[in-house]
Amino acid sequence: MASSPGGHASLSSQKSPFWEYSRTKKLQVTEEELFYMNCRAAYLTVFKSSLESIMSRDQLCIALQKAGRNPSQKTIDKYWTPQTAKLNFDDFCAILKKEKPTSKSELLKAFKKIDVNNDGYILHTDLYKILTKRGEKMTPEEMNAIINLADINVDGKLDYNKFCKLYVATNEQCLKTALEKLEIDSKMRLHQLGSHLEGSPESGISPISKPSPRIPRNIDQEIMLNRGDGRNSSLLPLPTQKHKTSVSFHISMGANSYRNSKLLEPNSIKEWQCAQSKGCFFLEENGEIVSHQYKVHFSQRSMVYLTIRPLNLSKEEGSLSPWLSVDTALYLLKENEAPTSLQLVCFTELRNREMYGWSGELGPGLYYLIPFTTGCWLKKGKNHVTEETKLVCKSEKGELFLTKKFRSALSDIFDIIDLDGNGLISLDEYNFFELRTSGEKCDEDAWAICKENFDTKKNELTRQGFMDLNLMEANDREGDPSDLWVTLHSMGYNKALEMVEACPFIIDIYAEKCRPRIKAVHMGLGGSHFEKAICKSVIMKGSAKTMDSQENIFLHTYKSDFRITSVIENKSENKVVIHVNNELSKNHINSRSLNIFALEVAPKSTMVCQHVMPMNERQEWVYNCVFSLIS
Repeated sequence: MASSPGGHASLSSQKSPFWEYSRTKKLQVTEEELFYMNCRAAYLTVFKSSLESIMSRDQLCIALQKAGRNPSQKTIDKYWTPQTAKLNFDDFCAILKKEKPTSKSELLKAFKKIDVNNDGYILHTDLYKILTKRGEKMTPEEMNAIINLADINVDGKLDYNKFCKLYVATNEQCLKTALEKLEIDSKMRLHQLGSHLEGSPESGISPISKPSPRIPRNIDQEIMLNRGDGRNSSLLPLPTQKHKTSVSFHISMGANSYRNSKLLEPNSIKEWQCAQSKGCFFLEENGEIVSHQYKVHFSQRSMVYLTIRPLNLSKEEGSLSPWLSVDTALYLLKENEAPTSLQLVCFTELRNREMYGWSGELGPGLYYLIPFTTGCWLKKGKNHVTEETKLVCKSEKGELFLTKKFRSALSDIFDIIDLDGNGLISLDEYNFFELRTSGEKCDEDAWAICKENFDTKKNELTRQGFMDLNLMEANDREGDPSDLWVTLHSMGYNKALEMVEACPFIIDIYAEKCRPRIKAVHMGLGGSHFEKAICKSVIMKGSAKTMDSQENIFLHTYKSDFRITSVIENKSENKVVIHVNNELSKNHINSRSLNIFALEVAPKSTMVCQHVMPMNERQEWVYNCVFSLIS
């Protein structure tokens, strides 16, 4: 599998008429629809159905190539780890969201860095040395495959302008071939689009992928319809598709209803022992939300009080961090008799302002603690900042220094990655930061060099040392801020240095009879066990209805004073498509960002349909949702 040369490159007021607005919105939806059509076209050149899973590294590589990508070995390793058993179509879409096709300009930029004569050619001998000895090394066979291409090689030199054209054209041809295959079989095309409902020409289809590229799920791609708030949306089903049966839910919630079940501290909490850790929710490009995950140990049976709340990092008195409105939750899981089986123990159901918590008795042993947010309030923003904040400046002597605004952002990042809150960054804490921003860990040797060159205390990096580390990176790039922006974007910052796609949080664990211990062990999605835990919490605590005449399809609804969650349980032997309509709900926001959508549920599986919360807690809110089974 050849890696592209680009892999060796460095990271780099007048109102419009309503018709014009509608046209712009339609074009945006069409682009989203096209992406998922391309995904399915590529997937179905390798598999017979989008319900089939990728079962090997080779299959993943071929599917990515059919989608117009040229994955390197490093890319495959990123998504197919030793723990990966399979990847489904949802996972494949999530990967394609992250792995954008390499553009011709990116390739040319990479080649020009090694074109010492700046004449558009690179000697085969020089190219061989670079591609087989630097970065992700190509094999001699892969190298020879490039050199043997007659159209782009002459007199022992590579015409890299022609190579770039050929490279891009080949990728485009792969995708074109897949789409042509999709057009040949109309029945197959209908299946690939998830048997969705098509509306009027003004109605668009906007699928959204939610899974992790590393965690397989047993459900096919959710099919979302009519992106937007849905107040003016309409849906016209195809004549061949009918609503087989439907079930509706109507729940009215009063203003400030969450105060009815307020979280209260145990009376003797001051005498209990406490463990604390920080963490963060990060919003990925494809809409997934990842976070730190933890192990918690109790040495003996004890009454326990768990809380999680967003972390306020504002340095100005009286000012609050913008992410404090993001809802948070904790799910506590424990190993069952089988080591690979995790069972739900409890989850935070009560609330006090921005804090969510649970109290009860827990036995001794090791538990898994997974933070959670519904995604109602942490999602991709619509406003895009065009002007980029300056990160570094030069003094009169020509020396680089970090701007005040950038230093403030770095200080906040330091507070976020300082998980134990001791004012220092350990190697373990720094590695969570490195995995988030670069995808690689810092080994012991590199950490030793870091300690030699930057300010440390007790073998841990100080705040000043962290600042100097970033200044060194700016100096290494001669003031080019591109790598610094990679870090900032990974940590949830936009170009205005506002943290808009992350939510730092803090966890407190109190125990009456022992000192609890908490340790961050992973960052990512909760995985299949967590998905099952959420579904189980709804099934245990909520109410259930069956679809009329469909005794094997259950709709479970869990209602707390601040959130409503619905789960679909399909006990039948066949997949089902459920159409969901929230248009009659009032003063609400849901995790799908859509009022009308449809989703496909695989046989013998359970999945979360949506989370719903009030838009304005000071006003009454109404949950009025209709679930329809599509035949």
